[in-house]
Amino acid sequence: MAPTVPSAAKSASPSQPSGKSEVADLKQQLRQLAGSRAPDADDQRRDVFKRVISCMTAGIDVSAAFGEMVLCSATSDVVTKKMCYLYVGAHARAHPDLALLTINFLQRDCRDQDPTIRGLALRSLCSLRVPNLVEYLVTPLTTGLKDPSAYVRMIAAVGAAKLYHISATACIDADLPASLKALMLSDPDAQVVANCLHALQEIWTLEAANSEAAAREIETLYSKPVVFYLLNKIKDFSEWAQCLVLELASKFLPSDNNEIFDIMNLLEDRLQHANGAVVLSTIKVFLHLTMSMTDVHQQVYERIKAPLLTLVGAGSPEQSYSVLCHLHLLVMRAPMLFSSDYKSFYCQFSDPSYVKKLKLEMLTAIANESNTYEIVILDVFSPVTELCEYAGNVDVPIARESIRAVGKIALQQYDVNAIVDRLLQFLEMDKDYVTAETLVLVKDLLRKYPQWSHDCIAVVGNISSKNIQEPKGKAALIWMLGEYSQDMHDAPYFLESLVENWDEEHSPEVRLHLLTAVMKCFFKRPPETQKALGATLAAGLSDTHQDVHDRALFYYRLLQYDPAVAERVVNPPKQALSVFADTQSSEMKDRIFDEFNSLSVVYQKPSYMFTDKEHRGPFEYAEDLTNLAVGAEAQENVISAQRYQENDNDLLLSTSDKEDNGTRASNGSATSTYNAPSDLIGSSLISSQAPAETSLINTGGPTYSSQSNFSLDDLLGLGVTEAPVPPPPPALTLNSKPVLDPGTFQRKWGQLALALTQECSLSPQGAASLMNPQSLIRHMQSNYIQCIASGGQPPNYKFFFYAQKDGATAFFLVECIVNTASATAQLKIKADDGTAAEAFSTLFQSALSNFGLS
Repeated sequence: MAPTVPSAAKSASPSQPSGKSEVADLKQQLRQLAGSRAPDADDQRRDVFKRVISCMTAGIDVSAAFGEMVLCSATSDVVTKKMCYLYVGAHARAHPDLALLTINFLQRDCRDQDPTIRGLALRSLCSLRVPNLVEYLVTPLTTGLKDPSAYVRMIAAVGAAKLYHISATACIDADLPASLKALMLSDPDAQVVANCLHALQEIWTLEAANSEAAAREIETLYSKPVVFYLLNKIKDFSEWAQCLVLELASKFLPSDNNEIFDIMNLLEDRLQHANGAVVLSTIKVFLHLTMSMTDVHQQVYERIKAPLLTLVGAGSPEQSYSVLCHLHLLVMRAPMLFSSDYKSFYCQFSDPSYVKKLKLEMLTAIANESNTYEIVILDVFSPVTELCEYAGNVDVPIARESIRAVGKIALQQYDVNAIVDRLLQFLEMDKDYVTAETLVLVKDLLRKYPQWSHDCIAVVGNISSKNIQEPKGKAALIWMLGEYSQDMHDAPYFLESLVENWDEEHSPEVRLHLLTAVMKCFFKRPPETQKALGATLAAGLSDTHQDVHDRALFYYRLLQYDPAVAERVVNPPKQALSVFADTQSSEMKDRIFDEFNSLSVVYQKPSYMFTDKEHRGPFEYAEDLTNLAVGAEAQENVISAQRYQENDNDLLLSTSDKEDNGTRASNGSATSTYNAPSDLIGSSLISSQAPAETSLINTGGPTYSSQSNFSLDDLLGLGVTEAPVPPPPPALTLNSKPVLDPGTFQRKWGQLALALTQECSLSPQGAASLMNPQSLIRHMQSNYIQCIASGGQPPNYKFFFYAQKDGATAFFLVECIVNTASATAQLKIKADDGTAAEAFSTLFQSALSNFGLS
């Protein structure tokens, strides 16, 4: 049988790739279609362009087809033109040499009869962003601003702002801002007016840093003729443009109250707008204009309640969350005005968790004496509604937040009888997280309302620590056992069982609370707690966690010195707390209010804290003389003192970061464990039968155990022959007038290795003096140590110091982070002369410790 003859391969069509690479095949097809006049040539071009855009979207480099794409741009098909412009805009910036090929056909299209093509070509021409092609942009932009088509004028207005970013000089020399201003005040099309306004604001804001004329032009934008002209046309604007005009109006300074009322009358109907952004922008105008008119300002709050509550219930969850954030800010400023609308903040089962959480915060904020029982008792603790229902919710974070909300409301009110009763009912629920959160709140309640101790302790005393897994809940329970051990019959035995399981407790927080609780219980019920205290101190002294060991050692020394002093330290007379510290300062809230209708309200922090480069990650800056590396990896940067004080919250360190730093710093010096003396474990701390026996404590005076082992005696300095003191290092003298510019500081910090990392203490007077950080800078200058950068806000401040060794070129560089709450400073020292780093550290710490004492 004869073999089958293979069929001839079909010829490749322009839309099908050949056996070559796909990009090469596309180039070939584009080249074939470049001069084609076939009837279906436009359709074929469109198909090939779609494939090119598809490859570009997939990340394939199709820049090799740039020339062929330009050749095929001669078509009247608008869709093909759009794809060609998209391709050119994507590759022109990366290939500026090829971008020159596009100038001719783009300029030609800018003169096309079709206004759509003219606008698209002008937009693409301005989107090339190639500095060498600036000269080709000015004429099309000038012509476009005078184009009879509103679409082209709109594109040209935005193109002027793009030109400014490419070349500010070319934009100003061409007098484009003046043309934009004239067009804004005369053009009949609302979108053209809005684009001109946006472009002018962008250009003049950036130019104002270098030109007083630009600063004056910005002021003209906020003048009465311009503001009222735009407000009278506001109904013609798009929603985006309305927000732009309203933002401009919020910065207008009226000359009298009549102008304020005129603006509010013009914008009254904007409060019923369907778009949430327009409503919020209008509210911002109302609030800012009436800030100096107290009575009217209160009426504005009443007027804006309904629109805001309508927006919360309508629209997407994201919009509801954004509006709720703004409502929360207003509630914090005027809680009474919203107290009657608490039912609007009840959670719906379909609400996302983030909306529910914010609604719980709203209920907490508006709770007062008039509505507490409606919020908490009737609706919260009913078996079928609100917070008690949430406490058993499958959404654990919401359940936690609901319990915290009840506790916060209780801490705000005077009449808390029913609230405390209901809160204690949570302890009967067999859920670990409910019990833990409730115990934390009960602890806070007892700190503010000690008179409730008997009722609370009666319930808490029935809880077993084995049923509590969360450290914060167990710590709260232990605190209550120590604080009210005289009222709890089984408290010493309960604590003793916890001490026996010391090694199984992995949380340092729980172990610290246990140390203090056992000490408190010992002074209230010594015979029953004596054994537990010895075991607790022994375990604490052998603990590998530095804080636990230090506290145990501190208590041990106190007991050896004088038990009366120890009792005054550990168990002093306490007063009920009147208020708990606010997590956010009033100044910060005012700054957020000034930025109403922005992300600042959603993030609950001013914009400079999340937009400036100084606050984008770990000190990654790359501008100015302040490009100072501050990390051991030489990748973190710092800014100058002047700029740092403007952007101060970058220095706020989280507690976990501090603990990590402290752990790393202490690992090298606390690697060995400490053996407790035998009298802590086997002998009595206080013997009522034989006072003269060996013990840690003698109530008549600070006597010491004769059977204490040598290692602990050495640690405590009890009667051990002191080792000879090594001779002091040679005294270090500093140059009284060191000179170091920021650039050199940056380079040195990046090149030098870290010589020392230490922590030192400030005097209480010094910590208090840091309310004015400049006082520390002046103090260190008096010790020949200069500051090159500083910043921060209470309680955290960061300083960068430098000093120079006298008679030498060696410099010392210091990063100093001060926490005024704990009166401590963390130091990182780098030095040209590493051998003198220790001496400089001693000198620096000496100067720091004397701060505030003189």
